Amino acid sequence: MKAYTIDKYGKKETLHLNDVPVPQVKDNDVLVEIHAAGLNLLDAKIKSGEFKLILPYKLPLVLGHDVAGVVIKVGKNVKKFKIGDEVYSRPADFQIGTFAEFIAIDEKDVAFKPKNLTMEETASVPLVALTAWQALVEKADLKKGQKVFIQAGSGGVGTIAIQLAKYLGATVATTASEKSFALLKTLGADVLIDYKTQDFVDLLIDYDAVLNSQDTKTLEKSIRILKLGGKAVSISGPPTPTFAKEANVPWFVKIILTLISSGIRKKAKKQNVDYSFLFMRAEGEQLSKITTLIEAGTIKPIVDKIFPFEKTNEALAYVESGRAKGKVVVKVK
Repeated sequence: MKAYTIDKYGKKETLHLNDVPVPQVKDNDVLVEIHAAGLNLLDAKIKSGEFKLILPYKLPLVLGHDVAGVVIKVGKNVKKFKIGDEVYSRPADFQIGTFAEFIAIDEKDVAFKPKNLTMEETASVPLVALTAWQALVEKADLKKGQKVFIQAGSGGVGTIAIQLAKYLGATVATTASEKSFALLKTLGADVLIDYKTQDFVDLLIDYDAVLNSQDTKTLEKSIRILKLGGKAVSISGPPTPTFAKEANVPWFVKIILTLISSGIRKKAKKQNVDYSFLFMRAEGEQLSKITTLIEAGTIKPIVDKIFPFEKTNEALAYVESGRAKGKVVVKVK
């Protein structure tokens, strides 16, 4: 099969289109013929080597964390899916590889494709929707009547997180450039802050939760807008000792992560707020709940651009540029 691989880490590295073997199907796996694949900043960060301590992949590696396609083979223990089913997934770490024609995925990480979406729209959903769900539902435990600040509202995670927060009954503040305001209003954002001309720290007070996707300086400011007992959830770091324990990283990585997060953890403690780092995980059951919300019209994916498979490098460069509104997808089949 054709697949895009990286042979070494580096910011300037490009993906190489190669012939590689079709993945082997284990007893709990489904083999999916890929119709479309979503791209994420995570792909760019793995390519650059930024995550090699946390995710020590063997190279060459096929990148890609979002897939929509059709089941063409099932392992002997698979109960939920059959050949011909239309599905989608964020494959688990160390089982990624959606910039390809086929992928084998554990059935526990797979869900049925939403009936009201195209394959390309569906491929834009898994990673960002699971990130939003795990941040707002699991970590922040967001409740009706609470206030949440979601940074970078027009990004892949932001566009889904705003809609999910509204479904949960929260008031939503977000940052974006003014040209994205109309879109974000339609998604349900209540308070719109132009990051080019306004500073959110001057405008927001007594918030229950923050979803941080920016740098540490922005995270430190975000902690100041929370009420006592408020929760800051960061998807951009710094990782915490709790995360290191859950991820079962080597001892020396635990020490590094403890040191790099000590500053923000101290500041959070001083403010009497909770700080946690989220590295989202694959989860087919949660994806099924998201499917229900999509089919009900509660959540609608925002796709910025669809690239043909042969332009996967251009698609990834566009993601890295930070200009995308919503998600970027490659059409494989």
